[in-house]
Amino acid sequence: MNAPKQPPEQFDIVIIGAGISGIGAARYIVEAFPGKRVVVLEGRDNIGGTWDLFKYPGIRSDSDLHTFGYEFKPWKDRAAIAEAPKILNYLHETIEENDLGGLIRLGHSVRRAEWSSADARWSIDVHTADGDTTVTANWIFAGTGYYRYDEGYTPRFEGRDDFAGDIIHPQQWPQGYDYAGKKVVVIGSGATAVTLIPALLNGENAAAQVTMLQRTPTYVMPWPKVDSLALLLTRLFGERRGYAMTRFNNIWIDRGVVKSLRTFPRLGRAFIRHINKKSLPAGYDVDTHFAPPYDPWDQRLCLSPDGDFFAAIREGNASIVTDRIARFTASGIELTSGERLDADVIVTATGLNVRLLGGIDLVVDGAPVTLADSVVYRGTLLSGIPNLAVAIGYTTSSWTLKVGILCRYFCDLVRHMDAFGYDSVRVEADPTMPTRPVMDLSSGYAQRARESTPKQGTGRWQMSMSYPQDAKLLRGPLLDDALRFASTTDDHASSTAKEASHA
Repeated sequence: MNAPKQPPEQFDIVIIGAGISGIGAARYIVEAFPGKRVVVLEGRDNIGGTWDLFKYPGIRSDSDLHTFGYEFKPWKDRAAIAEAPKILNYLHETIEENDLGGLIRLGHSVRRAEWSSADARWSIDVHTADGDTTVTANWIFAGTGYYRYDEGYTPRFEGRDDFAGDIIHPQQWPQGYDYAGKKVVVIGSGATAVTLIPALLNGENAAAQVTMLQRTPTYVMPWPKVDSLALLLTRLFGERRGYAMTRFNNIWIDRGVVKSLRTFPRLGRAFIRHINKKSLPAGYDVDTHFAPPYDPWDQRLCLSPDGDFFAAIREGNASIVTDRIARFTASGIELTSGERLDADVIVTATGLNVRLLGGIDLVVDGAPVTLADSVVYRGTLLSGIPNLAVAIGYTTSSWTLKVGILCRYFCDLVRHMDAFGYDSVRVEADPTMPTRPVMDLSSGYAQRARESTPKQGTGRWQMSMSYPQDAKLLRGPLLDDALRFASTTDDHASSTAKEASHA
């Protein structure tokens, strides 16, 4: 006789993802609602997201940790730009200090979520090693990042199967891989490539020669690894106040740099070129290898901690080739110019596959959801999808800065709903509003994602990339005409009247 089927576990809020976004969200939500039933579902077997997944040499942040870290937990390490193990340790400390460990369920991969307006609940299908299960929740908070965790992006290269050496994507870097004394070609010019080049030339396992093969140059700037002002402020004002002051200072410096480069792109180009020329060997062809065809911050600018990338070039073991690939050969790569690059190892640092919400299949009242049909509201809610918040951080600044602001907005919204007896809310966008892609960058990964990601609009439907602008947008008046509240316990409740009385 079969045992009776157990009813699904019920939660108030399900957080999907135990990376830097999900862990931060858990802390904000538990602090705001100590009585709510909250769980964090993580598909992988470890916490940390990006910082546990990537194993390639030198993996580090490309933002300073005083802004990439949480506002509620000071970054204590001397290095402001830090390697993955230090960031992962910071996340473990956050879990321990805020007693979040009991909320996190590892190896719980969310595959599908179906919303019922009649019940004001999500039914969430979860895959585990012990079998599939279902949980229900009033809210989903998706801290799932913005890319596919199981595979990176690699273009099709003619002759790939002819190459006699190893071909590795940084997202699938083998643990303990030995590249000592080998010739390595890194295809790509983004943050991953800029990180890999100097790291591959350091330590006992150092490569003999590393070549960065790029089709298009990227803006790269040296940046101090240690923030001297942060150390001074901490010494003068203490850990928490010094951290808060450093964070405030760095937010405005970062915003000033981005705004200046975008407002005066010609001056920005000239300034970056001047810094690059000073950092490179005399006579180096800066205009071939460090002059992108786009303006600064049309794509993200890459940082080189203490100029390690430039130092590797000066020392002669690293080089840059700007050309296009004709095909792979048995011994390396043949370029369209006719030049050949010999290689023992080819690293395809060619980017990520963007995928919001972790590829989860969403259904609302029986109708499958197409994310590209939705518009982002206040950077976190999606039109037509009730009771779902998404953590989408900044692409031109520290990702986590935005996560902190939108978590506070989320908590304010849930608090308002609790106070007035609502159990669901959805946002409706004006169909005549002009829209554009939510990731409005010229980067390859952003361009490839245009048809699979939500749109952004104008006003509160704009995906702001400015912390000061978001501080006004998300901390401003909570209610507006886009929000549609409902209650399953009071069919005759007038959300308009209740909102008016609250306002």
